[in-house]
Amino acid sequence: MSMSRGMENNTRLQVGEKAPDFNLESSEGEMVSLSDFDGQWKVVFFYALNGSPTCKRGCLNFKEQYSLFRSVDCEIIGISQDPKNDHKEFKEENDLPFPILGDPDRSTAKAFGVPMHLGQFPSKSSFVIAPDRTVRHVYDWLFRPRNHVAKILAALSDVTEGGRFE
Repeated sequence: MSMSRGMENNTRLQVGEKAPDFNLESSEGEMVSLSDFDGQWKVVFFYALNGSPTCKRGCLNFKEQYSLFRSVDCEIIGISQDPKNDHKEFKEENDLPFPILGDPDRSTAKAFGVPMHLGQFPSKSSFVIAPDRTVRHVYDWLFRPRNHVAKILAALSDVTEGGRFE
C-alpha cells in the first residue's frame, strides 16, 4: 500500500486494510519503520501536540499500561507532527518506554487517513495492527484517554487469547 492512500481518498484506514509502511525519525534521531515491528501486534497512535494536556495524558496512559501491552507482544508507537527536539524532551520528561516519532509534514497521518479538526488540530486516533499489518481496530479519542487505552487492551486481550476481534 502506498503512503499516498489516505491523501488520495481522504479516508481513514478501515478494519481489514493493510497499514502502510512508514519511515519516520524517532526522538533519538533513528529512523523507525512500521515494518520494523512486523510479526508482532502494534498500536500506532496519532496525537496532536506533545505539550497539550489531553495528549500528554494519552501518552502517560499508554505508559502506565505498557507492561500489559508487552505481555501480549504488542508495541506502542506514538506519532505527532512535533519536531524531533520536542519529542526528545517530551519522551525524557515523561519517561515514555515506547517510540515517539515525528511526522512534521503529516504524510503518515494522511496515509492513515487521520483527519484534522477545524482544519488545524490533528485528530487523536489509534490503530490496532496485527502482526501481518492488517488493521484490526480503529479508535478515536478526544478527552478520555484512559477509556481509550482500556478499550484497546480489552480488544487485544480477546484477540490474543483466540477470541474474535470485535
